[in-house]
Amino acid sequence: MSLARVRRSALLLPLALGFALSAPAHAGGYAAPADFKSKLVSQTSGQVASYYAYGPGPLWIDADGTLDPAADELVTLIQTAADDGLDPAALHADQLAAAVMAAKQQPTPEALAAAEAMLSRTFADYVAALRQESGANMKYEASTLQPRFNGAYFALNNAAKAPSLADYIRDMEWMHPLYGPLRWSLVNDPTVTPDARRVAIENLDRIRQIPAQPQGRHIIINAATAMLTMYDGDRLADSMRVVVGKPDPHKETPAYAGYIRTAFVNPYWNVPDDFVKSLIAKNVLEQGQAYLKRQGYEVLSGWGDDAQRLDPTKLDWRAVQRGEIFVHVRQKPGPRNSMGTIKYEFPNPYGIYLHDTPEKDLMDKDNRQLSAGCIRLEDAKKLGMWLLQTNDIDMSSDAPEQKLDLPQPVPVYVVYLTASANNGRLAIGDDPYARDRAAPAASTATSSSLALQNE
Repeated sequence: MSLARVRRSALLLPLALGFALSAPAHAGGYAAPADFKSKLVSQTSGQVASYYAYGPGPLWIDADGTLDPAADELVTLIQTAADDGLDPAALHADQLAAAVMAAKQQPTPEALAAAEAMLSRTFADYVAALRQESGANMKYEASTLQPRFNGAYFALNNAAKAPSLADYIRDMEWMHPLYGPLRWSLVNDPTVTPDARRVAIENLDRIRQIPAQPQGRHIIINAATAMLTMYDGDRLADSMRVVVGKPDPHKETPAYAGYIRTAFVNPYWNVPDDFVKSLIAKNVLEQGQAYLKRQGYEVLSGWGDDAQRLDPTKLDWRAVQRGEIFVHVRQKPGPRNSMGTIKYEFPNPYGIYLHDTPEKDLMDKDNRQLSAGCIRLEDAKKLGMWLLQTNDIDMSSDAPEQKLDLPQPVPVYVVYLTASANNGRLAIGDDPYARDRAAPAASTATSSSLALQNE
């Protein structure tokens, strides 16, 4: 295929997919010369050229024919891209600054067109770089939960819709709301040490695991601070304390993203197999069968719906402890149940849930890395009402495992963030899982400020 045909195909992309460009919300209609659009198209390519061929006009030029303040904001971002873990030279920081300066000194149509084209190309490249695959170790239930770059066309069109382009660029509003404050605290805090800078860049890299501009409701759980935050789009809805996994390689709460689809009132606790061996069998051997009755445990032949109840008095518990016999143990609903009164499932290979807890006193501790991996909630009912979009949850029935389907799945992102912005200064918090000490400096970067989760 010829280069001309490739360019023509790129230009037709918005029309072929039925896209429409909105007039820029931040600017008033620059009265460009008749050939200005053709200048922009000739100086760009691909989706950037498509944006100019079919778009509403220049993005970075105000009605009076001068560059919007957003141009300087982008120059600053690109010049400091090392704080994203990116190479400013690879983003042509010097050429961008020179083009912007030339258009300021002599705002001729030629200089403005060169600056406009350079700004859009650089912005699209920068957004794409921030959406590259992160070096952090997040696992995802589904690809729809992963960050993605939807192309230069969308990046420019979304920027054009911003009420203030300068605010949009400065605050990095195309990233998750956590990103911008942490990023700018790293740039502007003169007291940042090399080690603190390394940790902050690593945290930005971890936040790249969260999609930019998430739509609808989502939850972020920070295992480092043991805090849960609820978002409605980019708006903070609420937060609460949680208990997460202990600082043990086998019990740490993993970095994971999944969809919460269902809630269960009066849940069973299905005891993990390793707990049956190490905890249940040991206690039965030491305390006798009364231990099972006292704690509300029952023994089943398996995990399926057709599993049969077994008589625990007829089991060889020493063989169970040695792993020679496998049985399924579950704890019935009640005041001793480790799941509390309600749990929330999201498919994952680790067997972890979000759930209530009878041990409410744990929420008063400063360091709440205390569980075997599951996430215990300070106020499970309040979270449930938010997830189910209801004013109350009926818990009057004693029936076990009452399943409640959410109106729509809600993403939950379990992350590990130890750096935050505190009144514009960089704050490095506790590292309970020692991941900051073990992690090298990020090779790419990005994302977020976390002040709320350090409450």
